[in-house]
Amino acid sequence: MRDVLVVLFDEVQSLDVTGPVEVFAHAGYQIRTASLGAAAVRTTSGLRITPDEDLSLAEPRDLLLVPGGPGSRESNPDLVEWLRRHAGQARQLASVCTGAFLLAQAGLLAGRRVTTHWQHCATLAERFPDVHVDSEPIFVSDGDLVTSAGVTAGIDLALALVEEDLGRDIALRVARELVVFLRRPGNQAQFSAQLAAQVASRAPLRDVQQWIVDHPAADLSVETLAQRASLSPRQFARAFTAEVGVPPGRYVDRVRLESARRRLEDSSDGIEEIARACGYGTPEAMRRAFIRALGASPAEYRRRFTKISCQPKETERADRHRALRPVHLA
Repeated sequence: MRDVLVVLFDEVQSLDVTGPVEVFAHAGYQIRTASLGAAAVRTTSGLRITPDEDLSLAEPRDLLLVPGGPGSRESNPDLVEWLRRHAGQARQLASVCTGAFLLAQAGLLAGRRVTTHWQHCATLAERFPDVHVDSEPIFVSDGDLVTSAGVTAGIDLALALVEEDLGRDIALRVARELVVFLRRPGNQAQFSAQLAAQVASRAPLRDVQQWIVDHPAADLSVETLAQRASLSPRQFARAFTAEVGVPPGRYVDRVRLESARRRLEDSSDGIEEIARACGYGTPEAMRRAFIRALGASPAEYRRRFTKISCQPKETERADRHRALRPVHLA
């Protein structure tokens, strides 16, 4: 039974604690919570948590988990000193959200690649220039160190650790019990295409944004989208970029990539079928988009992040396409 020690402090984000704890508990891990002096802590939501033990006397074993919240960004010399002295005893170290700030203050992130909540990535990088902060992924694994983005990303991190320890079947069972997605990969952006972009203030542009999401396989050229917005192509491109924050073409690329990723993860549809449904036209066009954005082909992405039950149909189609056009699914 793997042991998890969760560090508690005042103004901790409650979901940073309870999200991973629920995952680990459902997977059968031994969970301990600890605060300095074994004092009850108040979370940002007002919820009080009574720890199991005094952190000063606690010994990390397998996994030491440091959650985030406003309390992690304030100076807490005693907590930082404890982390500096004892974190190395754990086989694996993890932080959720701004818990990375506590680890950085303790000198545990120097030279490491990490992430945190998107709102605080720039501050973390500025305060600790020797830390390599990646603002994009929902979690980052760097050897024995795993860091996650904000709040619910801690659940993704915990599920990834369960899968690593106990296998995909158990991780999938836990995800189903908690009614959450198992296959949100660590390199998935903290924002979906819609969240990453701004929402246009003018109704015609907002309608075009939503139409793109609902119809990724349609003709999404600037000329066609401009016609839907009742603007000239030049006016549309300028207005869309100003209000959404990215040019129309880039927004379309993001939406199509996101749509294709979801279909690869959640269905057994063939890659050629997905390419058509998401507006790529050919498997090769989709392959180039995946390599450019994710560093992996669609076939490789599916092998890494889909359920086993989704594989047979895809394997059969992939074999057929390899025989006909080897470059498409390489």
